[in-house]
Amino acid sequence: MIKNIFFGIALVAMTTSCVSSKIYEDLKDKYASLKSENEDLMSQLDGAEGNADTYTLANLQKKLDELNAEKSRLAMDLSASESNYKRLKDSYDALEKNSSSSLTENLELNRNLLTQLEEKERALTAEAERLKQLQSDLAARSQRVDELEGIIASKDAKMKALKNAISAALTNFEGNGLTVEQRDGKVYVSMENKLLFESGSWAVNSRGKEAVVALGKVLADNPEIAVLIEGHTDNVPYGGNGTLQDNWDLSAKRATAVVTILTQNGSILKDNLTAAGRGEYAPIAPNNTSEGRAKNRRIEVILTPKLDEINKLLNEI
Repeated sequence: MIKNIFFGIALVAMTTSCVSSKIYEDLKDKYASLKSENEDLMSQLDGAEGNADTYTLANLQKKLDELNAEKSRLAMDLSASESNYKRLKDSYDALEKNSSSSLTENLELNRNLLTQLEEKERALTAEAERLKQLQSDLAARSQRVDELEGIIASKDAKMKALKNAISAALTNFEGNGLTVEQRDGKVYVSMENKLLFESGSWAVNSRGKEAVVALGKVLADNPEIAVLIEGHTDNVPYGGNGTLQDNWDLSAKRATAVVTILTQNGSILKDNLTAAGRGEYAPIAPNNTSEGRAKNRRIEVILTPKLDEINKLLNEI
């Protein structure tokens, strides 16, 4: 019976797979000690027949009780150790799970952040290239604007010089129905009909021809100037012969007559000249007075600098 008890204790100790190695080793040592003690007892028991006084049944029962108490204590220790081991393992598993979950989340977060960072870096590189191109374009445009301003200033200076030259050439005619002024980048030479034409006629008189010839000499020295000759009338209907239809027709005839005189100067480029009749539709004074109507009956020579260079630069900006 004692052998069975020890065997059961050993079996319990050996079949408890959940116990840690240290606990297992402690139990194994306990088992070895009990086994040795058991062998001693069995040896003593075998010799008890010759020495009944030394080994009594009471002594054996006492030993048995002690062994049973030790067994119970070991069983309790084993149970406590198993519970503690299970608690520690559950805690470890939970910690490992949480750690793995956090690690996975952090890896995913880091991956997303890295992707966003790469996208931002690509966008920043593209924006830097765009900014560099814009700076280059701005520098080029600034240069063209400077060139444009230079050309405009140069043309304005030339138009001012042209205005002064025309005023000097026509100084004998100013105050006699002739004015010269510069505005909006152009030079306007206005000659009233009393300087050029007889009433109802489109033939330029001798005095008017002198003025047109003098103007032509200045225009010949400025081939880069476009020349527009406009004929204007008052609002009194044309009442002459049937050769002309109306004031518009009369204004066109008078503009063409001035152009004809200008073309007699071979130094004037004919493709710079344009004749136009405006009739009564561009008055500069009221037509309800004789003075106003006299101002409206006029030839206007509008001198404009050619803007090819300016238009080219404007298209490039």
